[in-house]
Amino acid sequence: MRKAFEFCKPEAKTVVPAGPDWIHEVKYDGYRGRVVRDGKDVKVLLRSGLDWTWRYPFIVETALKIRNTRFMIDGEICVLDVQGISDFDALHSNRHNDEAQLYAFDLLALDGDDLRERTLTDRKGKLAKLLARRPEGIFVAPYEQGEIGPSLFEAACRMKLEGLVSKHRLRRYRPKTCDWVKVKNRQHPASTRVMDQF
Repeated sequence: MRKAFEFCKPEAKTVVPAGPDWIHEVKYDGYRGRVVRDGKDVKVLLRSGLDWTWRYPFIVETALKIRNTRFMIDGEICVLDVQGISDFDALHSNRHNDEAQLYAFDLLALDGDDLRERTLTDRKGKLAKLLARRPEGIFVAPYEQGEIGPSLFEAACRMKLEGLVSKHRLRRYRPKTCDWVKVKNRQHPASTRVMDQF
């Protein structure tokens, strides 16, 4: 768990994949990060390399309540509004740090085992078990699989969500060959940002 780490990054596309081996997740609008627990030590680390453990106490408290004591979770740090939709402005303001949660979509290590060579389907299965009793603070990203992708993207746009991230279910966690695709809702405020902040 202490090895050098590089995030898988989705490639921007204009069309959502629709094959049977693709899974589709709602794209939450926040900061990409990972939560690493080693015994009683928990770190919340951003993609940029910043250690923001001190900033997100709810995530840390939740990580410490999980029965397993060694894991690394990949996800998006976000603040949810009353409808359960991520609110980037609330997160970025730093006025709601104690409300920030982790939208968890991948499990990279568990109980000393590096899972990055496992398939995405396998990693997601283990993630669901790890977080089965933790619906708040760190919650599992729901997903749909297969041909539904394009229709799901249309629904996400109607709901004014940021878009979708689609991932090939059989791929390993290899940053340059992970086969992750993001398609953004062009009407969402995130589409006008020059670049991701963190």
